Amino acid sequence: MEVKEIRNSLKEIDKNTWESKKVGNVPIRLYANENLLRKMEDDVFKQAANAASLPGILKFSYLFSDAHIGYGVPVGWAGAFDLKEGIISPGAIGFDINCGMRLIKTNLTLKEVKPKIKELVDTLFKMVPAGVGSNSPQMLTDLKNLSKSDLKEITEEGVDWAIRKGYATEKDKERIEEQGRVKSADFSEVSEEAFKRGKQQLGTLGSGNHYLEIQVVNKDFDKETANSLDLDVIKEQVVIMFHTGSRGFGHQIASDYIKKFLDYSSKNGITLKDRQLAYAPFNSEEGQAYFKAMSCGINFAFVNRQIINYQIREAFKSTFKKSEKDLGLEVVYDVSHNTAKIEEYTIENKKRNVIIHRKGATRSFGPRNKELKGILKRIGQPVIVGGSMETGSYLCIGTKKAEEESFGTTLHGSGRTMSRVAARSAIKADKLLESMKAKDIYVKANSITGLTEEGGSAYKDINEVVDSMDKAGISLKVLSLRPIGNIKG
Repeated sequence: MEVKEIRNSLKEIDKNTWESKKVGNVPIRLYANENLLRKMEDDVFKQAANAASLPGILKFSYLFSDAHIGYGVPVGWAGAFDLKEGIISPGAIGFDINCGMRLIKTNLTLKEVKPKIKELVDTLFKMVPAGVGSNSPQMLTDLKNLSKSDLKEITEEGVDWAIRKGYATEKDKERIEEQGRVKSADFSEVSEEAFKRGKQQLGTLGSGNHYLEIQVVNKDFDKETANSLDLDVIKEQVVIMFHTGSRGFGHQIASDYIKKFLDYSSKNGITLKDRQLAYAPFNSEEGQAYFKAMSCGINFAFVNRQIINYQIREAFKSTFKKSEKDLGLEVVYDVSHNTAKIEEYTIENKKRNVIIHRKGATRSFGPRNKELKGILKRIGQPVIVGGSMETGSYLCIGTKKAEEESFGTTLHGSGRTMSRVAARSAIKADKLLESMKAKDIYVKANSITGLTEEGGSAYKDINEVVDSMDKAGISLKVLSLRPIGNIKG
């Protein structure tokens, strides 16, 4: 089916939910308002249609309000696959396996932090390495020259390793998706090259759209849920948000297995609609090998964010001369995107396990989900939606409706409106820095080019994309957050 035909077939279910005719094995379902739908690139629908033709896909090929062109499938896409008839595809997961967001609260207010924002950001910039090829923080000597046995422990144990080494607490673990560890990881399926790329990158942000940001709680939409998470707009509470993943380790795993799956397709006479969507049956030897290696990437990213979390605590203690307890530096939540996980859902009145791919999409579980712990069991899973460094971010909450309609999945960020190359041409660094200074945002970056790639005009309106998912009932707004300090690779 041609893109124009797909667009013309879209039926409005409600003002923020659309469905196409069947395109391959299933229809496309899109969550977005009419304005976002109209502006979405044609190739988003072409890629979603290619995904809809993959063997064993269930119900829909899902697009969310932040969707834009990606590798193989759009960023802002999800698809669930039958465990027996379905497949697994690195292109439908992403190169930065378990790229994710973490939000940390403090007891500090804007009034307390603003006079020290430059000192704080400069200290964080020294303690959390950023940029292409950045290596683990110099002060953490036990992360230097990790052996294969060390990385095996890290990638198979996840945050449990970080707890054992003193970088995390049991309370941190409770507020991390999957409690910071997927048990399907098997380091023996990871290549030598992936080991070499990953062994010195724990505790680093990387480049691109990865960042560390000091923010202020700006506006509340659900005060009760916000207060349940100890977040308060009235006192202009300061929080920290950061975005990073599995770095070169995950990238190499994806590269290795895309090549293997292309060979698998050739040997088994599989005709691919797009070579970027090379796949293997989930239950095949090749499919299981990738699933185990990809799971190592997930755990590596959890530990990477936990090491950064540790360094953030150290930087705040150094800057404010207070204890961690007095500063109230506690994890609100850590949510993943770019993953494939086995999860249970009710399909046609029967409970079934599926392998759900989320590419630039996050979980959005509602209250009483068995995966959630503590207070989250009552209120639902936090959904952290990162915006551009100019426009701020959101904290949302998952819903039962998402579990019933979209395999517990929602958006992950603003979604790009232009490529990085286009942004470098369209956005002038001096004007961007002037704009951020005028908004009282102090920025520290390794690269001016990297800054221009991430200017606000390179992204969709975060208010609109979040509002669409809220009105669709897939994730609900809790708080908006505005930046006052930013670190970029």
